[in-house]
Amino acid sequence: MLSVKILLAEDVHMVRGALVALLELEPDLQVVASVDRGDLIVETALRTRPDVAVVDIDLPGTDGITAAAELYERLPTCRVLILTSLGRPGMVRRALTAHVCGFLLKDAPPYRLAHSVRAVAAGKRVVDPQLALSAWEAVESPLSPREAEVLRLAARGADAAEIADALYLTKGTVRNYLTAIVAKLNARNRIDAIRIAREADWIP
Repeated sequence: MLSVKILLAEDVHMVRGALVALLELEPDLQVVASVDRGDLIVETALRTRPDVAVVDIDLPGTDGITAAAELYERLPTCRVLILTSLGRPGMVRRALTAHVCGFLLKDAPPYRLAHSVRAVAAGKRVVDPQLALSAWEAVESPLSPREAEVLRLAARGADAAEIADALYLTKGTVRNYLTAIVAKLNARNRIDAIRIAREADWIP
């Protein structure tokens, strides 16, 4: 029996250990590498050549979906199964754009993980029904790409001057963008706009 080779990316040490142990209970599954940062996924995958990467969506360095998109470019034979504890609307659409093959909630029954890894390795697409429903109901972002970038930087704590430097804009232009964003999202202020956009998964 040929083993399905797995790369596991999870930043919580205890959870990562439990997932490795769970997967290796299966005779046809083999964890060939595990990492705790998103920016280690691609280089580790290129070295170990897994069939499936099981990736937490919230990782330090690079988030799981961004890493999945890069992995698809560099090693398209490796299929990605995303694990998440979050079911925000829009997340599944973003993942599918990044060529993710599977999407599973962390509170799914343990047997679903092995089943999903096998299905993804066989070329099938696996999406948790609850997440599929959230994707179906997701509303398209009203923000332009530039507005989304301005708000993303604001969400990371950058002030108007820092955003202006990063995007080669004037401070006045940045303030105009932030005012427009608050209005478009019907938010009370910038903080409220960040909350609304994050809950809708319009910014990472």
